[in-house]
Amino acid sequence: MLVLFALMMPVLMGLSAAAMEFASLVKRRTELQRAADSASIAGVNQFKLANADDAAAIRTAQATAQAQARDSSGTTPRVMAAVIGSHTGVEVTVSETVPLSFGKLLNIPNIDISVHSTAKLAGTTRLCLLALDPLAQGAFHLETAARVTATDCSLYSNSVSPAGIEGENAAVAKALSTCTAGGYSGSSTIFIPPPALNCPPLRDPLIDRQGPTPESCVDLGFFTNPKKYVDGIDDPAYGVNIVSGFATLSPGTYCGGLHITKGAQVSLRPGIYIMQDGPLVVDKNASLTGSYTGFYFTGARGGLLFDEKSVVSLTAPKDGIMAGLLFFEDRLAPPAPVSLLPPSGKGKAKPAPGAITALREYRIISDNARTLLGTIYLPVGRLIIDSKKPVADQSAYTVIIARMINLYDGPDLVLNARYGSTDVPVPNGVGPSSADTQLTQ
Repeated sequence: MLVLFALMMPVLMGLSAAAMEFASLVKRRTELQRAADSASIAGVNQFKLANADDAAAIRTAQATAQAQARDSSGTTPRVMAAVIGSHTGVEVTVSETVPLSFGKLLNIPNIDISVHSTAKLAGTTRLCLLALDPLAQGAFHLETAARVTATDCSLYSNSVSPAGIEGENAAVAKALSTCTAGGYSGSSTIFIPPPALNCPPLRDPLIDRQGPTPESCVDLGFFTNPKKYVDGIDDPAYGVNIVSGFATLSPGTYCGGLHITKGAQVSLRPGIYIMQDGPLVVDKNASLTGSYTGFYFTGARGGLLFDEKSVVSLTAPKDGIMAGLLFFEDRLAPPAPVSLLPPSGKGKAKPAPGAITALREYRIISDNARTLLGTIYLPVGRLIIDSKKPVADQSAYTVIIARMINLYDGPDLVLNARYGSTDVPVPNGVGPSSADTQLTQ
């Protein structure tokens, strides 16, 4: 027995050494896999940030993998990372050459270990348009020669109607993707690519955002309306505070709304402009410009009208309670079914698809509203775009969330997604941060 034991001892020790080395390799491979998974997730999560690009995602993935995979001896593995899809996934490969102790006896001094991991953004990525109405026909509707161009972001309708998205005539909607909780009506050639059907409805991504609190009313005084008796009597339905000359306005609560008209040229100081119990109207060759300005609509009567012959250039605040929000409608505001008919006569009010009524209307029919930088959030309102020229095309980014979104005539609504080219933040839940991260491999 002693002789047999002596003869078997080297074999037993060798098997024990091999088992221990194998266990060590399994443990190391698990560590590398964990590092690769963390790296791919960290990399793809960069696309949820406003200033992210492919290079940033790759750098983050590589740094994460190298930090987590470094062993006690200080060995740093080899890491390769690549962006896949259209800013929707990151693939990571981590490899390492591990020296063997027992393997040297078999002329195998080392072995290569390689692991892979892929993470993707799941769901709607880079959301830039969402129609919230859960039932309406044509919650997102475009007709005639209307165009929506959103090549770097996605369009979505929460309506479960068989025609939750409608396209008619020569309209075109071109996006990264289009998705509807129900179905769509119109030729598939209108939508590029064709909409995905029966998508799960999205929770309102801004449902938790709180609006500002109205304060004492702003008094503009007499001198801001030098043309009061020129070109007709001013209709208070278009706003009690009237500007018809050159003016620089300050943030505050504009009780009864704000009407900029008769060739007025108005610039806005940065801040929040609260339209309480009245609309915001720009018409009759007037212009409205403002940087880092946000508009909050609340009270018994509201709405918006940028008439055909108006010039509008606005960017949302970069900080504060309305950071990233250009237009924000009070969710509890009562319906205001009375339409703001354009004084120019253009864009006669059309009923909402499906004969839905009692919605506040926010009408952009200006042929010169090319900068609308920020998020347009109208949770109970109907956004109508009815111009003949590009809208928002000079904005770094524009996001639209409204109960209904209707495009008529021939506008080209451009929803850019150049999030990193502006200091105006994108609200959480939209733009680049609207998707969940999932490991797929």
